[in-house]
Amino acid sequence: MQMPHPDASILARRDAIAARLSAALADPAAVITDPAQTRAYECDALSAYRCPPLAVVLPSTTEEVSAVLRICQDERVPVVPRGAGTSLAGGSMPTADSVVIGLSRMKQVLEISPEDRLIRVQTGRTNLSVTEAVAAEGFFYAPDPSSQLACAIGGNIAMNSGGAHCLKYGVTTNNLLGATVVLMDGSIVELGGPMGEGAGLDLLGVICGAEGQLGIVTEATLRILPTPEGARPVLIAFDSAETAGACVAAIIRSGILPVAIEYMDRPCIHATEDFCGAGYPDCEALLIVEVEGSETEITEQLRLIREIAERFTPLEFRESGSAEESRRIWLGRKSAFGAMGVISDYMCLDGTIPVSQLPHVLHRIGELSAEAGLRVANVFHAGDGNMHPLILYDANAPGDLERCEDLGARILRLCVEVGGCLTGEHGVGVEKRELMSDQYAPADLEAQMRVKDVFDPHWLLNPAKVFPLAVSAARREDRGQDAA
Repeated sequence: MQMPHPDASILARRDAIAARLSAALADPAAVITDPAQTRAYECDALSAYRCPPLAVVLPSTTEEVSAVLRICQDERVPVVPRGAGTSLAGGSMPTADSVVIGLSRMKQVLEISPEDRLIRVQTGRTNLSVTEAVAAEGFFYAPDPSSQLACAIGGNIAMNSGGAHCLKYGVTTNNLLGATVVLMDGSIVELGGPMGEGAGLDLLGVICGAEGQLGIVTEATLRILPTPEGARPVLIAFDSAETAGACVAAIIRSGILPVAIEYMDRPCIHATEDFCGAGYPDCEALLIVEVEGSETEITEQLRLIREIAERFTPLEFRESGSAEESRRIWLGRKSAFGAMGVISDYMCLDGTIPVSQLPHVLHRIGELSAEAGLRVANVFHAGDGNMHPLILYDANAPGDLERCEDLGARILRLCVEVGGCLTGEHGVGVEKRELMSDQYAPADLEAQMRVKDVFDPHWLLNPAKVFPLAVSAARREDRGQDAA
């Protein structure tokens, strides 16, 4: 993956820049320049690509973030925002001349209002800990990425993350009410609030999913929801991927709205069984379908889902009968990415497709996998067509990464061809930036870049992400000349 050449003048001023940054923070040790320590920030969860940054800054407040950005703009130093580093698309990968601003120290709960159904937090706080903070009040935070134990709210906002339960509750943008955003010049702006975005331009909607291209979100007001009266998952096993995909389409077409429909294929099932022994059936594909509500509502929904599933001759239909069974049903799905990492290096995609295209796309991925000579395991949010093909490869085998990249590009182009898009929740990052021209016409990309021009005139925020590298490099050069 090509990255821009570092600016030699910035590298030459490393010590002076670090000194200015240290002077701006309450804790001078919050600025890291030791190469042995900055190496910990050289990549995120897309670990195939690595580059240590110029420096790392760990602020504790919005005001410190503001001070750091003012200095970086003055010094014309690129800035890479970083939440917990769980991005699977290289969203927080540094360049050698960049300063990483890590939010890991910013994890305070600032306000909880059950009456208004909201919580306000610093954005270094982990996703799961938001629910933990309101659980005693009988509430929860709906978006639940598989990495929710570790991923930060700031990263969730940057990538508009979803999760298994986004089928019913939506992704981050549907649960984000307000944000404190620091712009590249250090300006602090408030978007939205307890009642969400008001009249006028939907700037909150622009910031959510912008991948750190427009500003750094330091505080977030999030919608919390009453904990459901009850929930129950079922496992449905099938003898082919296409049949499982057809069953998903039939459930969605019926008008039933489960809280989640998750898909796993045989390679992923076997890996998770070896990893955590969840007790999954031996089959080509399985669905985890969860419904919630009162006992009467749950019983009726599961009756209808069983009727639909039986039209596709399932190998097994296993309904949870206890809290322990429910935990085990979800155990394998929540452990899937880690389980696959035990057996192989892999690259995880997240193209999104119309649910009606699931049977075709799953079949075609199998064909592309065979053509490339690389195994692909599938585990994804089937209910909204957000696919997560895991391409297995050997990072130590010459040429394997390149074959993996090529196969990934072909799968993502397939998603676009059938009416879908390049990303559902992981973001574009560096992984998909060169494919943006496959989804967007030049005029569309130009419109997106004009938005960045307004928020980040010198193109310093999160460099080499989202836009094709040649396009963004030319834009940054043009903006630099304009500023001069």
